[in-house]
Amino acid sequence: MINRAITIFLFCIVACGFTGKRVTLKQPPNIIFILVDDLGWKDVGSYGSTFYETPYIDALAAKGMSFTNAYAASPVCSPTRASILAGKHPVRLGTTDWFGAPQPEDVYNRKTWKNQLFPASYKEYLPLEEKTIAEALKEYGYTTFFAGKWHLGYDERYWPEHQGFDVNKGGFFMGHPPRNGKANGYFPPYGNPRLGDGPKGEYLPHRLAEETVTFIEQHQDQPFLAYLSFYSVHTPLMTTEELQAKYERKREELGLTNNWWGKEGNRKVRKIQNHAVYAGMVEAMDQAVGRITSKLRELDIDDNTIIIFTSDNGGLSTAEGHPTSNMPLRAGKGWLYEGGIRVPLIIKWPEVTKPGSVSTEPVISMDFYPTILHAAYLPPESEQHLDGQSLVPLLKGEVLDHRPLYWHYPHYGNQGGSPGSVIRDGKWKLIEWYEDRGKIELYNLHKDIEEKYDVSDEYPDTTKRLYEQLKEWRSSMDAREPSLNPIYKPR
Repeated sequence: MINRAITIFLFCIVACGFTGKRVTLKQPPNIIFILVDDLGWKDVGSYGSTFYETPYIDALAAKGMSFTNAYAASPVCSPTRASILAGKHPVRLGTTDWFGAPQPEDVYNRKTWKNQLFPASYKEYLPLEEKTIAEALKEYGYTTFFAGKWHLGYDERYWPEHQGFDVNKGGFFMGHPPRNGKANGYFPPYGNPRLGDGPKGEYLPHRLAEETVTFIEQHQDQPFLAYLSFYSVHTPLMTTEELQAKYERKREELGLTNNWWGKEGNRKVRKIQNHAVYAGMVEAMDQAVGRITSKLRELDIDDNTIIIFTSDNGGLSTAEGHPTSNMPLRAGKGWLYEGGIRVPLIIKWPEVTKPGSVSTEPVISMDFYPTILHAAYLPPESEQHLDGQSLVPLLKGEVLDHRPLYWHYPHYGNQGGSPGSVIRDGKWKLIEWYEDRGKIELYNLHKDIEEKYDVSDEYPDTTKRLYEQLKEWRSSMDAREPSLNPIYKPR
């Protein structure tokens, strides 16, 4: 292991090589990674929301680079979260569904399982043998901090403190704040074994921001990774009385009192953003982001801190209260359409990213691992982040080599989605649905971001090429497949 002093010395030498200029001795860049749970592509102002108010995130976008074609590795949370930390595709990790979802053996003897297929098996933990980005940074002198949602293993031996994080504030097995007789969701008591209860009325995203700020203050003189993984804006839908009242008034003033609904499969899908409680949750999360960015400026470490802001999957629009709309994207969380996998992504790297810049390059959550190492002038972990690509060239205004992106979700989503696989190659997106003997859909996303028009019959050569490419990729990854339900009866 290289100690911190040597690391800082090497950093300065490398930095001189990158810039060609003399530099003064300074520590490697701090990294703040902000992951929001279930935040939709259009749930912040800089991405087009006119109902939710996110001034601090919008300010982040004004100072950094926004990615309009950024993707989560999965339409549900745990697989994406594992891919970020490990730099590998969920298929390679075997972590293809949210941890706690049914396994094949769970449904095999269920006479109530009425789906056409049994889901594929999956690992319900992030394997300890994977070298996480936190563990990689610790080897070079970084202090590491985690706050919020973990959801990467039921047993505590898989929790953050055993995956490279020096501090864990609130990360345990659950994927949302518990709400039952002993816990009150986003307000104390939290029922969280890694987060003590605050005073009455404390709101969880604000508490997590304060924990993060405290860590930053204590470690401002050394390089750090602060990984803030909000439980927001996942259910249960809860916000402060003040924020709820604010958005109820706004909804009335804008005349948005009627809910507009569409249809996705056998589910209704929200087509307008007007949910007052959800809007309050979004703004409270934004306030928490603002608390952190303000502290960085106060401590005068803003210029040496890289901030990455993103979501783990698309917005919840087809179930569980249908709190948001992803329009113009189709469907939402749990679906392989764009509404389920396309997410907001903002990266602010002072003196590197052009303020207010936009990238249209398709990128995915496995890219964060090699990007962070590259941005910190550290060597790659080539055997670990096998499925990611450094985004540093894009952040510097350059281009990436062309590559296709893949998804494989051999499960049924709680939100109505069904098993399938996807390849995106340039403007083309092909989906294979496993039900009905493999239905194929092809979309031109440059012309049809809403995925309204399946053009597979119009472009048979493109369809065949992409389908063969998708099958080859699944085979190379030894992807697990769903199986037939022998007692299935068509509805």
